Amino acid sequence: MKTDHPIYLFLRSGPEAFRVLTGGMELQGPYSVCSLTLKDIERRIDGLVAPEGHDGPTYVVEFQAQPSAKALYNLNSKIGLYGEEHPEREVLGIAVFLHAADIPQHPSWVHAPGSPIQCVAFDTFLRQLIEREPDNPFVVVFAPLMMDSDTELSERAPALWQSIQQAPLAEDIRETLSNVLEFWFFERYKDKSEEEIWTMLNLVTPIEETKAYQSIFAKGKKDGKAEGQANTLHRQLTRRFGPLQPWATQRITSAPEAQLERWLDGIFDATSVEDLLGAEERH
Repeated sequence: MKTDHPIYLFLRSGPEAFRVLTGGMELQGPYSVCSLTLKDIERRIDGLVAPEGHDGPTYVVEFQAQPSAKALYNLNSKIGLYGEEHPEREVLGIAVFLHAADIPQHPSWVHAPGSPIQCVAFDTFLRQLIEREPDNPFVVVFAPLMMDSDTELSERAPALWQSIQQAPLAEDIRETLSNVLEFWFFERYKDKSEEEIWTMLNLVTPIEETKAYQSIFAKGKKDGKAEGQANTLHRQLTRRFGPLQPWATQRITSAPEAQLERWLDGIFDATSVEDLLGAEERH
């Protein structure tokens, strides 16, 4: 299960996302969120939550969707490498697991009081949180991971979707949470078609226009992989930054497949069309 994009997008939604994902931890003061590649080992941090304008701790957040005996060692290595680059910061780790049984026993010091790594298991707190806060849009996005019954989840799907659409949220955060909820439904029901999931969620837009389909699933699904990637990139950039200038459209349609893949991988970190594609060439 590829979870780095949705977890990064979710954390970027603000302090409430951090509280829900970490089992109740609350940030003190303003923080920023990014997804960072550690070049020394070419590994990507799911979410780096860094203080802005104060000396609070920096959190390296990793979401572990599948059991892995080396998960905590992996997180510890990322903490060490990031701390080596930023020795002036206090760097702590948060390892989020779907099930408590998936938390590795080693290294044993992780489980001792005062450890710089905190382990969080969804099945020990998120189920209760869903019951306590059934209308919290930051909570309901994870319902497909926690509800055991397919029948119950299918029946509640439209209500989960509406909990996000009707919540008093900024529009960009509403779109992000909708994106994440769609992603988990696609992951939960791999045997269903896009149209079946669209019907389950009772969406009112074609499935090809939904955020999760575009951002996570659309790469290469159309006939002609490069053409499909170009179309996906064009739609994503248009939704994020508005209508594209002709030079940008031309650059996308003429780009080779490898370049399109690099642009698609970098779209969530780009601050503008020019930041991703490069500046317009003027003659």
